[in-house]
Amino acid sequence: MLTELLRDQTFTIAWFGLMTGAWLGWGQEDPPEPWRWKLGAGSVVGLVIAGLFGYALVTRWNSATALEGKYWWFGLVVALEVIVAGVGCLVLARRGQSRWLAWWVALIVALHFLPLAFFLRDLSLAALAIIQTIGLLVLLPRLRRNTHPTSRLVGPVMGATLLLFAIASAILFGVRHGTPWAA
Repeated sequence: MLTELLRDQTFTIAWFGLMTGAWLGWGQEDPPEPWRWKLGAGSVVGLVIAGLFGYALVTRWNSATALEGKYWWFGLVVALEVIVAGVGCLVLARRGQSRWLAWWVALIVALHFLPLAFFLRDLSLAALAIIQTIGLLVLLPRLRRNTHPTSRLVGPVMGATLLLFAIASAILFGVRHGTPWAA
């Protein structure tokens, strides 16, 4: 995250760490055997980052945020994204295509970073959206050729990109502000 706003940066790093664990966890639904320990290790790293920067967020909660005055609009956008993801999952499930749920949710999550880049005034989030969306589109031919749940490949792609972004943002935070526990 390239923002100078500590609250936004610490929240995003913590959230991406937590979501790393969620996506890599979903990837453990049906992973190839050699990937299991890597998915578990990545989840642990993500959760450690979430803990460290969750603490940093709590100690910096009263600092400025780019969302000030935009909470209603941000909430509306997120609510619409959740509805689109949920309706898409319902349609997929009713059509007997439940194996595509992870891919669909991942696409909505990836596209979510475009308005988030606008709300937080941080173009690095738009770059993340583009990287994840391209990654999901590149996976499509491979996903169509097999019958495994899409979470097998989608979870690692989403988890890895979020983890790398969280690590890069944590390094930038460290360079600019020192350790996350130093208030």
